[in-house]
Amino acid sequence: MEELSPQALQILSTEHWSLLSARSLGYTEAMSRASTFLAALSGAIVALALVSQATHFGDGFTAFALVLLPVVFFLGVVTILRLGQINREDAHWVQGMNRIRHAYLEIAPELEQYFVTSRYDDQPGVLASAMGPTEIRMPWQGFIALPGVVAVLDSVVAGAVGAIAALGLDAGTAVALIVGALLFCSALAGFSLLAVLSLKASERSFVVRFPPP
Repeated sequence: MEELSPQALQILSTEHWSLLSARSLGYTEAMSRASTFLAALSGAIVALALVSQATHFGDGFTAFALVLLPVVFFLGVVTILRLGQINREDAHWVQGMNRIRHAYLEIAPELEQYFVTSRYDDQPGVLASAMGPTEIRMPWQGFIALPGVVAVLDSVVAGAVGAIAALGLDAGTAVALIVGALLFCSALAGFSLLAVLSLKASERSFVVRFPPP
């Protein structure tokens, strides 16, 4: 590698800290979005409990639930979409940091033994830097991550909407449970499909400049 000037090394360091700041802002927004959804969900549950006591689970409760819960479901959907965007942005910042780390190690290759993150900007390299060793991730990692947790909770909300609607139509408890379970499974399958399509789109747009040898 051609020897870099001190100014170039300073620019690389500044860019590295800039990417760290961008990642920190992304984490902050992700936590804020998830907290907003959980607060809305908790408030909705409390409100439904109070209304159920006042109406004895009558038509007023059904009407209130069918107005409130779809709003919570919508908030969950947009939260999942934004969390997906933040994850893609974070992968972009990590890729940039891996490229800068590659430059550092080209300048001082003897330091490689001290780095625990990757110097390669392909997808395994980005995952190794962002999440640590790949062998510690579980097969159901998608449901452990924050978007997966929100997706499961939002699917429960979808199932509750269906079950309450069925009860409001006097369909019976068994039918209400079946409708709720079907809507839960459908919503969760939809979120899973959305995640797969998003990952495939990210893979197609992934530009690798420093792959492993």
